[in-house]
Amino acid sequence: MALWGGRFESGASSMFKQVNDSLPFDRVMASQDIQGSISWSRALQKAGVLTSDEQQQLEAALSELKVQADAGELDFDASSEEDIHSFVEAALIEKLGDIGRKLHTGRSRNDQVATDFRLWVREHIASLRSDVLGVIKSLLNAASRHQEAIIPGYTHLQRAQPIHFAHWCLAYVEMLKRDLSRLDDLKARMNQCPLGSGALAGTTFPIDRHAIADELGFDSPCLNSLDAVSDRDFVLELLFTASTSMMHLSRLAEDMIFYNSGEAGFLQLGDSVTSGSSLMPQKKNPDALELMRGKCGRVFGSLQALLVTMKGLPLAYNKDMQEDKEGAIDAVNQWHICLCIASEVLDSLQLNEERCRVAAAQGYSNATELADYLVGKGIPFRTGHDIAGRVVLQAIDNGCAIEDLPLSQLQAICDKIEDDVYPVLQLEFGVNQRNILGGTSKETVTKALYQELESLDQELESLDKQG
Repeated sequence: MALWGGRFESGASSMFKQVNDSLPFDRVMASQDIQGSISWSRALQKAGVLTSDEQQQLEAALSELKVQADAGELDFDASSEEDIHSFVEAALIEKLGDIGRKLHTGRSRNDQVATDFRLWVREHIASLRSDVLGVIKSLLNAASRHQEAIIPGYTHLQRAQPIHFAHWCLAYVEMLKRDLSRLDDLKARMNQCPLGSGALAGTTFPIDRHAIADELGFDSPCLNSLDAVSDRDFVLELLFTASTSMMHLSRLAEDMIFYNSGEAGFLQLGDSVTSGSSLMPQKKNPDALELMRGKCGRVFGSLQALLVTMKGLPLAYNKDMQEDKEGAIDAVNQWHICLCIASEVLDSLQLNEERCRVAAAQGYSNATELADYLVGKGIPFRTGHDIAGRVVLQAIDNGCAIEDLPLSQLQAICDKIEDDVYPVLQLEFGVNQRNILGGTSKETVTKALYQELESLDQELESLDKQG
């Protein structure tokens, strides 16, 4: 039953229905559509459009439908309805007759779908926040298990300076915390209610839009009916947040793929998140991480697709905007999956701390310590930098580490170098000297780790209290 059939003498072609019908994907918003319809029925009763009895019948029927929707008992596949809105309305008319036909008074699918989608996004913000917190928890647990471990830090994929493994974990915690803040910002901006905006110009019925907004948990009604029904920046912001977070997960995956490689050998992944080869019996492939990295492009594509769709649309609603849902639904699903698998991967990893330590000590990563040591001897840093570079060349010629060069060779390059240089060149010294806010010293990292653990506990406690 099309909601617009009266103007037409014949029905839609089967090919047009394939292009036009959105029930195959907007069915995921059944619960939200019913929730909005219950509020609308109450608003109509207050406006004098429905009697108290009619509203009660509508709400009872809608509540029954919502129970079925939440339990997954609605048979969408057997329906020929165009979208979730016509599906719900058809079910009401079948049950209540003309009373069901009254529900859409003063309402358009334009403000209806905008409301449904905002409710759906808001609900998923809560679940996605929980997923992000799960990855943060797994990172903090991994850091706690290996607080003493030192790994090479890289720039340009070249060994640069040694860092604590926990410092690496905390770097991704910072990224994910910003993802949380973006979700919170999104909720604050999108939490306005379009219902009552009609097709584009509002409604002639005396609807209390503030009451509807409050009832549905919005902070306020949307303040402009044209904007309310025709903009999807809240979906774009959701997709941008998903894309940014997926980029963070992809970088995490790339690091761990390298750390897991035979060339690095810093860690091993659990059997539950790896796979084998159909040909090579020895292989244990980091497929979970590679899929996390690969799905990034899929989510990015959804953001780009909606940006391109929206950029040329005039006010108000255009059917192009139906393309907003499939990409968003898929992106949220992929983001959720990747967040969950990231937690599983982190929980499964086993760090080879000795292999990490040996690698961190290689590559002349203590050359900066030598330059800083020379600064302490009164040599300008740029000069010290040059001297340290010449020392590295000498070590390369000798085929040894800087700290294994005899003092005579060091002094031949710079007579300011004395015996006290050797403790400075030891691995732990360089790491723990970086005892500054945000640095990688044991003291700084331990303090930051405990602060993050405490903050996570408070966040999880708050979530428990909320429900």
